[in-house]
Amino acid sequence: MATVQNPYKTTGILGWIDDRFPLTKLWKDQWGDYYAPKNFNWWYIFGILSLVVLVNQLLTGIFLTMHYKPDAAKAWDSVEYIMRDVPWGNIIRYLHSTGASAFFIVVYLHMYRGLLYGSYRKPRELIWVFGCLIFLCLMAEAFCGYVLPWGQMSYWGAQVIISLFGAIPVIGGDLVIWIQGDYIPSDATLNRLFSLHVIAVPFVLVGLVVAHLIALHEVGSGSPDGVEIKKLTNPETGYPLDGIPSHPYYTVKDMLGVGVFLIIFLGVVFLAPDGGGYLLEKPNFQEANPLVTPNHITPAWYFGAFYAILRAIPNKLMGVIGMFAAVLVLFTLPWLDRSPVKSIRHKGWMYKTALALFTIAFILLCYFGMQPPTPEGTLISRIGSFIYFGFFLFMPIYSKLDKTTPVPERVTYEAH
Repeated sequence: MATVQNPYKTTGILGWIDDRFPLTKLWKDQWGDYYAPKNFNWWYIFGILSLVVLVNQLLTGIFLTMHYKPDAAKAWDSVEYIMRDVPWGNIIRYLHSTGASAFFIVVYLHMYRGLLYGSYRKPRELIWVFGCLIFLCLMAEAFCGYVLPWGQMSYWGAQVIISLFGAIPVIGGDLVIWIQGDYIPSDATLNRLFSLHVIAVPFVLVGLVVAHLIALHEVGSGSPDGVEIKKLTNPETGYPLDGIPSHPYYTVKDMLGVGVFLIIFLGVVFLAPDGGGYLLEKPNFQEANPLVTPNHITPAWYFGAFYAILRAIPNKLMGVIGMFAAVLVLFTLPWLDRSPVKSIRHKGWMYKTALALFTIAFILLCYFGMQPPTPEGTLISRIGSFIYFGFFLFMPIYSKLDKTTPVPERVTYEAH
């Protein structure tokens, strides 16, 4: 009987490890020999940037946890201690706080790329669903972490957000007390959110990221043209004709993208860590005081759009439903798009117009969600909310009626 040769056979220390753990095989399967479309553009850099920021958040979070005290009487002082007395503590804290905003920026752009090129379409529905679950976990993680410094905006933001559960009929009031562990945000609330922030949610988040990547590498990456590169393969090697190995080609490209990102990111960390009051709100530089309400209670910028939708609806219960529906509707996207093509390159004016209106509406909602409520802002938020939900709810109609152009058999690529 002929013996099957191991294509990943190695020698030395690496060979010893490979005989007991598939290290080389994992590297080859997941990156080294993973073939991706050769016409990836810079929209595809935000996936790897999300991983970079995730690692930053985990490492800096571990360091901060060593010095932080999840106690309502000591939390503020422990943050001040980190900032003033711990060597490099202020840099680590700003890497973490700015990293939260960076995480949402790259994730929003990563999801937007999916809207551009149909990355949620068959056979990648599960990749999109995992991505939406990651987004949900990221929102929960960010909210919990936002409360931990126990500044003015942290305290009152926690009270506003948790009180939203009180809008649920019958059980709302008891649910708010159960979540807080008290009648107002207190030591029990801080301990619960700390436990979620450093243990529970990160475990789920990392697990979902792994599932997201496994699902991606099972079905393969989509291309900007919407062409499936697995359809045409080299009969001798079995590799896609329009694909190239991720290493070294996309390794080099990703390194360049990561380098540019780090220059911008570290520039913000060192020169403007508060982002002019948008990344770290001014009231959060004051210790939490349950007896003094800030002039305007606003969320972090990355929650702005959903908070604007909440405020745009007069009825509290309907506002809460609208806010959560704005996130949950993302899960349905793979089944709403009825277009015969995936990429915006081949879609018609209807989808392009709808996406442009959706983009403008989302940006306006983010802005007005951070502003004090005004009649003009409320009107714009209501119009923006209608456009936001209309983009999804009317998609089965306009995506089916939209005139499209033929999808090429091979990916279009020009060397540069």
